Amino acid sequence: MNQLTAANQGIVTEEMQELSRLEGMPAETLIERIRAGQLIILRGRFNKKQVVGIGKGLRTKINASIGTSSACCNLDVEVEKAKTAELHHADTLMELSAFGDLNSIRRSVLSAVSVPVGNVPLYQAFYETTVKYGDASRLDPEFLFDLIEMQCADGIAFMAIHCGINLFTVERLKRQGYRYGGLCSKGGALMVQWMMKNNRENPLYEQFDRVCGILKKYDTVLSLGNGIRAGAIHDSLDRAQMAELILNCELAEIARKNECQVMVEGPGHVPLDEIEANIKLQKKMSNDAPYYMLGPLPTDIGAGMDHVTAAIGAAHSAMYGADLICYITPAEHLALPNVEDVAIGVKTARLAAHVGDVVKLKGRADMADKQLSKDRRDLRWENQYKNLLFPEDAKTIIEKRSSMHGNGCSMCGEMCAMKNSSISFDAFLCEDKRNT
Repeated sequence: MNQLTAANQGIVTEEMQELSRLEGMPAETLIERIRAGQLIILRGRFNKKQVVGIGKGLRTKINASIGTSSACCNLDVEVEKAKTAELHHADTLMELSAFGDLNSIRRSVLSAVSVPVGNVPLYQAFYETTVKYGDASRLDPEFLFDLIEMQCADGIAFMAIHCGINLFTVERLKRQGYRYGGLCSKGGALMVQWMMKNNRENPLYEQFDRVCGILKKYDTVLSLGNGIRAGAIHDSLDRAQMAELILNCELAEIARKNECQVMVEGPGHVPLDEIEANIKLQKKMSNDAPYYMLGPLPTDIGAGMDHVTAAIGAAHSAMYGADLICYITPAEHLALPNVEDVAIGVKTARLAAHVGDVVKLKGRADMADKQLSKDRRDLRWENQYKNLLFPEDAKTIIEKRSSMHGNGCSMCGEMCAMKNSSISFDAFLCEDKRNT
């Protein structure tokens, strides 16, 4: 049964029970928020069928994206990247291949991981249309809808579908007359091209109820794609992007009425002082629908280190209420990421999300920080490892550099502040305070 349908009927599903256990949120609260469209449940379709909750009151989740391009297509590498993302605790995975045997690649990735896997159906639709006709604008809408159903049946847990691009939003883009970053969405740019060449409405918008019906049938979550998102910080909050966001928030409400689980996608490139405004606008217009932020990157000149650029934006986004963050790797804007890039991207995004959650979920997310601080103060190294996000990385540094000297490390040696301050503090700190 679809999770939203179950919630509307007051039924606590196995997935809700598991999510309640994982997040410490009462099942009754989960049902209430799922029913309101403020929380969604994703689940892997194979292996251990991992359950992931995204939305109000939950930990900020991390998505890792992989996939082929015409310049780099290797099935074994993509499967390894998928496994690497799961190994480093990505919550979800997006399989975004746009070249090769896309059915085989998708099914191989789905069978290799237990985390929920998402995709963008427009990629396969436009790719195979171009292979067949030499022209992406000859896409047959019926072929697109058939593909969406086939991909859902394969086990795709969530789909980024570009329903918010329509003749109205394209007209806003035309009248705006400029864009520093152009259109940075592959699917979005191709759909705009299709609409202009065919002088037709976007079939995903025109037949939105049909989209919802297919996804509801398979309990696949609809992720309302941001096809006109900003690809440059100076395009953030421009009229074209805002027109699509308004429409996506409206479509989210329609999807809920159709009992289709839904989240809204966000930008892109956003300067720090506009991140809060962007999230507040989405939350208010969508009645707190889960918000999936792509990055965001608060500067455009960080190529080569854009995983750090995005971490800054992701930490702010999580703090202000974003629910799912798409990682950025060091290869962003430069190359298709390799296995090492995936590992770095996932770990960096996880750290950034936790930084934001320390504020957003204060009193819950920061408990590990509090315990770590006490263990660091008291030089309890083994206990410290239990609360680090990356304990193996920490151990590797210590072992490779022969860092341990007695109870301290080589950072300070005999001038260890923790060791020396404990002698002074013991004289006036009572036992109760030391253990608080």
